[in-house]
This record gives sequence, structure tokens and C-alpha cells, in this order.
Amino acid sequence: MPVALYVILPVILALTLIRGYREIKWGRCKSKSSLHGRVFIITGANSGIGKVTARELARRKATVIMACRNIKSAREAIEEIRQSVTTGQLIPLQLDLSSLASVRNFASVIIKDFPKIHVLINNAGVFIPIEENRTTEDGFEIHFGVNHLGHFLLTNLLLKKLMESAPSRIVIVSSTLHEKGNIEFDNLDGKKWSRGKSRMNPGYNNSKLANVLFCTELAEKLKGTGVNVYTLCPGLVYTGLFRSTPIKWFHYILFAPVAFFFMRTPTKGAQTILHCATSEELENESGLMYRDCKLYRSKKSVEPSVSKQLWEVSEQLVGLKTD
Repeated sequence: MPVALYVILPVILALTLIRGYREIKWGRCKSKSSLHGRVFIITGANSGIGKVTARELARRKATVIMACRNIKSAREAIEEIRQSVTTGQLIPLQLDLSSLASVRNFASVIIKDFPKIHVLINNAGVFIPIEENRTTEDGFEIHFGVNHLGHFLLTNLLLKKLMESAPSRIVIVSSTLHEKGNIEFDNLDGKKWSRGKSRMNPGYNNSKLANVLFCTELAEKLKGTGVNVYTLCPGLVYTGLFRSTPIKWFHYILFAPVAFFFMRTPTKGAQTILHCATSEELENESGLMYRDCKLYRSKKSVEPSVSKQLWEVSEQLVGLKTD
């Protein structure tokens, strides 16, 4: 055996063991009970961790409503899932979170056609370079509009149905990047941001903080109703979330070590979503954040008055409160 192999093979083995150890630390959903008769809604279920979540819930015989902007893509995702999972129900429905009209239409269909909704998983999200100055159909900054306001309206429109279906859950997919966010009530449209190229995206970070604050305030409002609320970080996952971000060839080389040690597959990334959506041990908890299938203590300290103000502002922006 060449001398070089005596060096290379141990290095490869060591790296493989480190990667394996990290995967174990990321945790997995241990709940395996049947979900027959339970109805789940997943936004953005046509790809990434949303698709994996839909697949695993169907595997456990749940009824899964796949709420997707592109209905053709949703049907293609179902065809893919059905190659390995034949149980459960997978129902594609059109939902564009960048349009409040679409959100209202989707909610009306759910209320009309489904007697019970047991779990709402707010998973869909966008990450778009802020220099593009993108806005939603209703004129909101794209991250705040899709990642927060679209889900805020959807959740509120379905609250009565969720309460009628209790015990039920609301699961909000956020990120530890919320710790770098800041809710600027005089700059929700992002007009004051510097538009120079940067690795940081204040729009995305702020929207993820809005997700966490939404969870906190919603849990407070739902005390005693039988509806529990959880937020979570799925970790750094290889999905299509960053498809709008231009990546050059040398970025792949520079990012390779980070990807090897830190980037999760969608299956690994979906575990904390599944944990929050199905684990029996969380039944008496609400308003908390999870990562790696365990409780996460945020480094971001925010006054309760901020979450309350965000709720009130959001109500006005989506038309739930007009006074």
C-alpha cells in the first residue's frame, strides 16, 4: 500500500466519523404512533423539508394537505412520494403566501371542505437578495410579506377550526438567524437598508425573528384552548430556499467544508418539524423553540411589548383589524 494511503485513509475515516457524530447530535423524531384520522396542513410541501415532512406524515397514515404556490410542482412531489409511500392521503391545494387574496381563498376552502384540522405547519419561506427590492402582490417587503404576514393571516383565519379540532398544534419554521434580526416598526418595508452586496440578509433575519415573536404572542393568546404553538430551527439544510441567490463556482469550493460538517439533508432537517408536529412529550408545552429535536434557548432577548406591537401592526396590515 502506498505511503500516502496511510495518511489519506485515516483522514477520510476521521472525517466520516465526525460527520456521523454530528448527524446523531442533530436528533431525530422518535414518535412513531399512527396518525390515521389526523389532518395536517404544510405550506411549501412540494420541495425540501416540506416534502420530506409530508412524506413521513403520510407514511404514518396522516391526511396531508400540501399547500403550494405551484400546484403542478405539488402533484409532481406527490408522484415522487408515492414511489415509496402508499399510505395516508396527500391532497394538493394552491396557496400563494405572497398574495393575501390567495391566503384568504385557501383558508375558505379549508374551512368549507375539512371538518377538522389538527396541525398547521407554517414551513414555506423565501430568501432573496435584498438588492432586488422584491415585494409581494400587496406591496410588502418580500421576506416580511411571505415569511411572516402570509402565515400570520393564514393562521388567524384557521384558528377557529384549529380550536374546534383540539388538541391541535401550530408549528412555525423559523431559524437561529432570528438572533441577528431586528423588528424596526418604522422600516418594515426595508427602505432604510443598505443595498450594497452583503452576506447578511436583514429581510430574512427580521422575518425569522417575526416568526419567533408570532409564536410567543400566539401561545399567550391560545392558553387554555387546547392549541399548542411551537417554533423551530431546522438547521442549515440543503434545499431550494437559496435558489434566488447567485452562486459562483468558487463559492462551492469555499463552502465545501462547511457543507460537509454542517449542512443537513432535507430528511435530517425535517426531524425537528416532525418532532414539534407529532411528539407526545410536547403535549403540555407551548410557545417554545426547538432545534435538533430538543428545547432551544434563544440568545435574542426581546421585550414582550415588541411581540404584542408586532401582532397589532400585522393585524392592521393584513386587514384583520381596521380601526
